[in-house]
Amino acid sequence: MSSTPNGQWYPPEWPARIRALAHGELTPAAPRRAATVLLLRDTGTGGPAVHMLRRRTSMAFAGGAYAYPGGSVDPRDERPVAWAGPSLTEWAGRLGFGAGEEAAAQAVVCAAVRETFEEAGVLLAGTTAGTVVADTTGDDWDADRAALVAHELSFADFLDRRGLVLRSDLLGAWARWITPEFEPRRYDTWFFAAVLPEGQRTRNVSTEADRTVWIRPAEAAAGYDRGELLMMPPTISTLRGLEAYGTAAEALAAAAGRDLTPVLAQAELKDGEIVLSWPGHEEFTKHLTPVAAPASGSPASGSPATGSPATGPSATGSPAAMPPPSPPTTTGESTA
Repeated sequence: MSSTPNGQWYPPEWPARIRALAHGELTPAAPRRAATVLLLRDTGTGGPAVHMLRRRTSMAFAGGAYAYPGGSVDPRDERPVAWAGPSLTEWAGRLGFGAGEEAAAQAVVCAAVRETFEEAGVLLAGTTAGTVVADTTGDDWDADRAALVAHELSFADFLDRRGLVLRSDLLGAWARWITPEFEPRRYDTWFFAAVLPEGQRTRNVSTEADRTVWIRPAEAAAGYDRGELLMMPPTISTLRGLEAYGTAAEALAAAAGRDLTPVLAQAELKDGEIVLSWPGHEEFTKHLTPVAAPASGSPASGSPATGSPATGPSATGSPAAMPPPSPPTTTGESTA
């Protein structure tokens, strides 16, 4: 893996793949829809804390990474569920879907709620449109969660069996990022903010994480700036966006005014190097050394290296040349 003096990380194969895409030797994969949740709770002083997990170092992609609970949309997430909050038509408009795509919008929202339960044990649902589950611990809850993770149980069937209503009003759409065209694992990811429901607590129940922490966004961002916590642009960008709010409720309320224009990275061949940038996020611009000289007929200096913009996924990573990052300062419970 590769990184820079701060905590920005990118896969070491990106330069080669960028050049291959520029030369027409690589066909971009279609991005899969995904959702991730910035789960917040108040700390009393210093602003809210956000729940983050560290991806297992043994994982092929972004091992050792700090990220948020989230994952891919399951096709079954489109199945009808008991629903509270904005209508599907309103959600479709907010998330950037067109007319007739209400089911797709529902699937993204359902994925956000489902993945938060699967990876953090927190459930944004209640027995009525005005309540929320107070406790999701116990063998029966763990069995259902495991069945969801194993795709043995759909989220719609899970909610129906327990008589639960999905509380979409507890979510606020925060941002949208799409993985670069030169990355083989591509996702079109919607980020949501949510406040930890009263009575519930997070647990390290994800099979993909070896540690979970509650940390103030400013502290996590400072760890990134020192090179101690390694993240890809979507993660650090969302953290910086949370720093301005004094409470979790303030951050959630601010989500309504957030711009959800997809953030798409651009790569270009310029002056013998690859310039990787994320429009509107200048701090992430990187100059990468090409892995080989341009082939005959390749794009001229300064020409785009990709047919259209692209960007990085919601993940973080630890470079092989560096020791594993030290645990961040936490604001409460932490599970190693």
